[in-house]
Amino acid sequence: MVVRQESAERADRIFHALADATRREIVALTLAGEYSVSDLARRFPMSFAAVQKHVAVLEQAGLVTKERRGREQRVRGSADSLREAHRLLDQLADVWRGRIDRIGTILADPDPDPDPVSDPIADAGAHFDPRDGKEHCHDRDRRPEES
Repeated sequence: MVVRQESAERADRIFHALADATRREIVALTLAGEYSVSDLARRFPMSFAAVQKHVAVLEQAGLVTKERRGREQRVRGSADSLREAHRLLDQLADVWRGRIDRIGTILADPDPDPDPVSDPIADAGAHFDPRDGKEHCHDRDRRPEES
């Protein structure tokens, strides 16, 4: 999946914003109707300033829009941004389905052909020592005291 840097940053902002339960609830409310920031603040057990910050994160992600009407700031949800988040999740799901399908194909192969050169475990007479990153033959490397 090739994603432009700008798209990746937008996806990060959207998913960061949706990672918080309060912000998800604000999005749900504002998709159903328009609310002032004051109306939203009365619905949550937190300060007005905290709700303003949540709304700001959602606005930066494009999940809500704010419009000033007199002294009020009205907040409205953006269905288009949620559709974009859904599309991004679908793309990730496609990537993982492809990976799972490839694993299934590998596991279903009745005659895997291991390459003994690249698979030191396949050779019963050798072992791989992760400390030095080398393959060692049991018979040659064994010291008399190990026998």
